[in-house]
Amino acid sequence: MALVPAGTVRFHVQQLPATAPADGPDPSERPVVVFLHGLVVDNLSSFYCPLAVPVARAGHEVVTYDLRGHGRTERPATGYDSRTAVRDLFALLGALGLGHRPVHLVGNSYGGTLALHAALARPDLVAGLTLLEPPLSGAWVDNMVDTLSAAALSLEDSPVPAELLTLRLRKAANLTAIADALLNRTTLIDDIAASRTFTPADYAALRCPVLIVCGEHSELVPGALELARHAPHVTAVEILPGLGHDVLKENSGALRAAVLAHLDAAATAAAAPARASTASARSSAASDRSSPSTVRARAGALVR
Repeated sequence: MALVPAGTVRFHVQQLPATAPADGPDPSERPVVVFLHGLVVDNLSSFYCPLAVPVARAGHEVVTYDLRGHGRTERPATGYDSRTAVRDLFALLGALGLGHRPVHLVGNSYGGTLALHAALARPDLVAGLTLLEPPLSGAWVDNMVDTLSAAALSLEDSPVPAELLTLRLRKAANLTAIADALLNRTTLIDDIAASRTFTPADYAALRCPVLIVCGEHSELVPGALELARHAPHVTAVEILPGLGHDVLKENSGALRAAVLAHLDAAATAAAAPARASTASARSSAASDRSSPSTVRARAGALVR
C-alpha cells in the first residue's frame, strides 16, 4: 500500500498485479480494473477479498484506492462533488503511470455513480463498467442527504469514538471518527445535495459494456432497470435473490462469478478488433489506413 500524490491530494492506493498463468492472455492487452467504493464509512478494503484478489488472479491488473477524504486518503475540506471525483480518478491513474491505459471501472453504491460519471466524461478511456447497487435517481440524492444530515448531527461532539477506543474497538472507532470528519468538517453533504442526476440521454450516450448487479429487495432496482432500458450496451442486470443494498458483503460467490464473466467478455470484445487490425496491417504493407476499434457487447438488458 502507498500514498500517491495526485493533484492536490495524496491517495491511499493498493495495486495488485495480474497473476494469471503464463500461458493466459497478456494482462497488458486488457483494461486495468479500478474499484470505486461507496460513501463515508466505506474504503478500498471492502473490495479486497471479495473481488480485487480474484480479479487479479484471473489475469487483470487491479487498482483500488480510498476516495478523497475516505480511509487513509487525505481529507481536504472541499471537493466531494462527482466532477472532482472523476478528475481525482484520472489524475491518480496518471500518477500511477496508467493514464494511457483503458480502464474497467467497478463501482459499489456511490462508487457506481462515480463510475458512470467517469464513463460519460472519458469514453476514450473507460472500456467497461460494473455497477453494484448504483444509486442513480434524484430520489436517492434527497434520501441520502437526509440520512447524512441526521448522521452528522448524531456524531457532532459525540463521545462514541473515544468510548469505542476504550473498549479496544479500534477499527470501529476509526470509521466513526472518519465519518464525523467527513460529515461535519467537509462540504460532502452540500456536494451530494448539489449532485446532477442522470437522464435517459446520459444512458444512451454510454459506449462501453455495462453489467449491473442489484439485490432483489433493493430500492435501487428501478433505477438500474431504467439505465438498462436506455443504455445501448448493457449486457445484463443481475438480480441477486434475498438481498438488499448489501450484495458486496452478503453474496460474494455469485457476485464474483458474475463480475469475472463480465470482465472476461468485455476484455475479449476489446481485444478482438485490435488483434484483427494488427493482423490486417501486417498482411498488407501497402495499406496505411486503420479503423478505430469500438467495444461492443450484446445490446439490451438480460435480467436474471
